[in-house]
Amino acid sequence: MAFNLAAFSYIVALSIDAFLIFFVIFHVIAFDELQSGQKNPIDQCNSLNPLVIPEYVLHVLINFLFLISGQWFSLCFNIPLIAYHVWRYSNRPVMTGPGLYDPTSILNAHDLAMYQREGWVKLTFYLLSFFYYLYGMISSLIR
Repeated sequence: MAFNLAAFSYIVALSIDAFLIFFVIFHVIAFDELQSGQKNPIDQCNSLNPLVIPEYVLHVLINFLFLISGQWFSLCFNIPLIAYHVWRYSNRPVMTGPGLYDPTSILNAHDLAMYQREGWVKLTFYLLSFFYYLYGMISSLIR
């Protein structure tokens, strides 16, 4: 077994992906609480908006490691989500601080359904990524 840059990339990706899974689970739970009326939209936006930039930075960090280690399939697998993150952040509502969620429009039925769907899709993506990174780590350690 040899420890190389690809194995290091996959180990870091596994760790970061675990954090991303927790971020997205928090996202899904927060919008479920909002839909059921248990939370105030302002409080939810204040708790969700600070997590947006760290999520994006962590995801880009994983892909930067894949880029420098030459893991092209892993990089290509993640590029659509990076493109979606860039598009989503560039088309965010006009706000004074960083984040995506505006308390005045978050309770619109269409927006709330879209945010929940986005959370479930991201959760599926990060879970699939986690198992692929685990496979990639094991196969790069064996090689």
